Amino acid sequence: MDMKVLPSVVEAEESLLGTMMVYPTAARTAIEAGLVEEDFYSDVNRRIFHEMNEMYRTGIDIDITSVISRLRDTNNLDKVGGIEYLTSLSKAAVTSANTRGYVTLIQDKAIMRRMIEACEEVVEDGYEGQPDANAYLDEAEDKILKISRNRRTSEFETSSEVFRKVADKIQIMAESKSSLTGLASGFRDFDYKTHGLQRGDLIILAARPSMGKTALALNFALQVAQHNRNGGAIAIFSLEMPTESLGLRLLSAKSRINANKLKIGKLTQDEKNRMNETLVDLQKLKFYMDDKSNITVNEIFSKCRRLKNDQGLDLIVIDYIQLIASGGKGRNSSREQEVSEISRSLKSLARELDVPVIALSQLSRNVESRDDKRPRLSDLRESGAIEQDADIVLMLYRESYYDAKARELAAQNNSEAIEVNIAKHRNGDTGPFNLAFEPSTNAFLNIAREREEERNS
Repeated sequence: MDMKVLPSVVEAEESLLGTMMVYPTAARTAIEAGLVEEDFYSDVNRRIFHEMNEMYRTGIDIDITSVISRLRDTNNLDKVGGIEYLTSLSKAAVTSANTRGYVTLIQDKAIMRRMIEACEEVVEDGYEGQPDANAYLDEAEDKILKISRNRRTSEFETSSEVFRKVADKIQIMAESKSSLTGLASGFRDFDYKTHGLQRGDLIILAARPSMGKTALALNFALQVAQHNRNGGAIAIFSLEMPTESLGLRLLSAKSRINANKLKIGKLTQDEKNRMNETLVDLQKLKFYMDDKSNITVNEIFSKCRRLKNDQGLDLIVIDYIQLIASGGKGRNSSREQEVSEISRSLKSLARELDVPVIALSQLSRNVESRDDKRPRLSDLRESGAIEQDADIVLMLYRESYYDAKARELAAQNNSEAIEVNIAKHRNGDTGPFNLAFEPSTNAFLNIAREREEERNS
């Protein structure tokens, strides 16, 4: 009688593990799809995946070097075939596009093996003889249903569950004195249209150079930190500017002291007092800044996971998308494809960590060739995926950049109105609103409260 072999796809297991070591996003894709070590047929592959999963869970970047180091530290390197086996796995990886396909194959075969094992137990119990046939049927049914319930697939939510959540949220808002459902941004017109910065949202802040997008992003961060003092940390990733420069801008914006005067330290006694008071206040806020210039999305994920575990996390600011390193090793991928992958990953980051992510983006030069210099969604640089993945797209227009008279007037008043256009809002209103901008201090401020009062009258 021929021995029957349990269903398995060892080749897919090997291909997946190799892909996870070569392509940074593949590990996240596989693990978030619900793959577990018990799904692997090969004991060697199961051990390797176990260590990769532990690395992912603790925020350690996964590549062949780190996996080898991890296996050596846990005394498993020789048990899995040594460096030679791991190297052969990584060499077999061709593309990350098949990651989900590999996961599905592995999970399907694992389900079949569990079904076979369950059925064998049912058969064995039957041969042993059961005094109660109904109890025997119940136990057999329970074995099968456990496999079905534990399938690592996305589950439907029933209408009862969905609408109970909706009703609960409406009740909470009805009992609240505020119309905010997210974090207060401190900017009235923005909060009126969006009900605050929503957790899980990807917010793209786009503009041509010198429009003030970095200043506005820092003002968002400052406002959130001040309005939500008992909340979590604010993570700021600056790929273009050192952390000292960010700190100087935040100090200038909050103290309203001219940034150039702060740089050279030529301050009046009153300004010195304001500066010291502001520094004390800023040091109490939970800002965490990273100025690594070639950071990858995978590193951003890892650092933010650790920060959320340690401090809690309220907001992530990234300046800016086009400077994020790809991290992929595919030679044939275009920069547009890389930016698309980065954009999708940032949306995943917002959803996984349940925080708003404000990501800055450059615009193409098409703006400069038009008579109307106000930016459009089609001006988003290098990838249409940015518009697609974003929940909100904010676009800045600064008249003084293009008009000499407006520039002269802004210089005289040390203030100008900057138009912020909500060009896309997945869940609400769009349209422009104005904020006052002080170029000398990098401060953004609300404009005359009368507008809000007229709107509510």
